[in-house]
Formats: sequence, C-alpha cells, structure tokens
Amino acid sequence: MQVTLLISALNQNIDELIKKMKFTGDAVIVDQCDKDGKEERKESDRTIKIILSSERGVGASRNLCIDNSFGDIVLFGDDDIVYDPDYAAKVSSEFEKHPEADIIMFNFDVCEERRTYINEGFKKLSKYNIGRFPAYSIAARREALISKKVRFSTLFGGGAKYSNGEDSLFLRDALRSGLKLYASVVELGKEIPRQSTWFEGYTEKFFFDRGVLFAFLYGKSAWIWRLRFILTKKEMFTGTIKRKEANRLMKEGLKEGFELLKKGN
Repeated sequence: MQVTLLISALNQNIDELIKKMKFTGDAVIVDQCDKDGKEERKESDRTIKIILSSERGVGASRNLCIDNSFGDIVLFGDDDIVYDPDYAAKVSSEFEKHPEADIIMFNFDVCEERRTYINEGFKKLSKYNIGRFPAYSIAARREALISKKVRFSTLFGGGAKYSNGEDSLFLRDALRSGLKLYASVVELGKEIPRQSTWFEGYTEKFFFDRGVLFAFLYGKSAWIWRLRFILTKKEMFTGTIKRKEANRLMKEGLKEGFELLKKGN
C-alpha cells in the first residue's frame, strides 16, 4: 500500500523541515505562511507536494492536505515529529493485517509530561475513548475519508477561534460516518518537545474554549462531561483560576457552543 504523509506546518523552511522530520516516503506539506503557491517534487522513489497557504488554522491546513492527497493510506503529521526509517512499511503492514480498519491510531515516543495516550493492545475504539488522540497519531484509508467527506473543523485548533479539539471532532465525525477506528501498539517515530502553539496554561480562555468544544463533542450530555472534567482534573487548579471560576467559564463556553450549533456551525 502507498502511504502518504500529510504534514501541517507553520512558517517553515521546507528543505530544513524535510531533513529534520526524516520521512522517506511520499508527502503533502502545507505550510501556512505569508504567501500562496504550489510545487511538486518528484524524486526517484517518492513524490512531495508542497503547498504554501496564507490561510490560518490547523483545521484548514489539514483539510488542504486531504484535498491534495494521493495514495492508499494517509498519515497525518506535525512538523515536530521525527519518523522512524520504516514508518511507512509499519503503517502499510497494519492496514494489510486489519482490513476491517478504516482508521488506525499509532503510538509515538512522547515525553511523559506531554503524553495523552499510549496504546497497549490492538483494539476497537468508540466515542468514549477517542478524545486522547492527537492528529499525528491518525492514519486512514484515503478513499474512506474522501467517500465519507470527513474533514477537520476550522473553528478549533491552533490558529482558529477556539483553542483545540479539532482532532477529537475529526474522530467523532469519522465514527458518526460509519468508519471503523482501531488503536495499534506499533510506534512510528518520536516527538521533539517544543512550546505548544495553543496551550498557554489553564487560563480563562482555556476553560471557556473547552466549554465550547464540549458542546460540539457531547451535545446534550455536555453538562455532565463538564462537571466530570471540573471534578477530576485537580492539576488544573493550582494557579490563579479556581474550580468555581473554571466551572463558570465552561458554562459560558457551553452556552456559546450551543448557540453556534443552532446556527449550523
């Protein structure tokens, strides 16, 4: 199977980026910068499409990757990932072993303080356990994505109005469309620690935006998920914002989220 890496980047030197990430196969790179343009590099054993875009937002960037993708399998990537030499073979092998899977979530070597998940066995995923996965863990059968018209939200994520959550919404929509999602223990590479493009601490914006996201993710159940989030995440309340204020901010965010949904966003 042909695996194409879909890379979302921001103001990068493309040649340095390719060298730094060490990927060896086909790729689509969307670099959000101050100009627009396209380039296609054909090498002896791979093709790299390069798209320069002045549009902002990681969701828009990833959608542009999908629109310009090719091959059998697409693997979403970030510019802070260094890939193993055999990453494409690993991805292809997992999909060949599991024809029932439309999307597979892969492991990466991530420092403990930034890790949100680790797959410990091959298993099917549901709406209850997809919220932990970053976009760079996602590989999908390209035709399945295109046929079901699954895309990333442009309201959430780095560069968008609301901080993050575009990856969770993408997986939620994939499930709703009927695609089958699985988690794999196979590791594809390593994350290079860097400053987050969206996380600035547990600020007022963090809690408000999380409320908006919960409205989109959970619908009528969002009020319960909001309460669970507030009660179980004790590490969030060691700074200036306390639990009572965070609860108020999330409620306000929920209200805004439901208003957006009423308007068809």
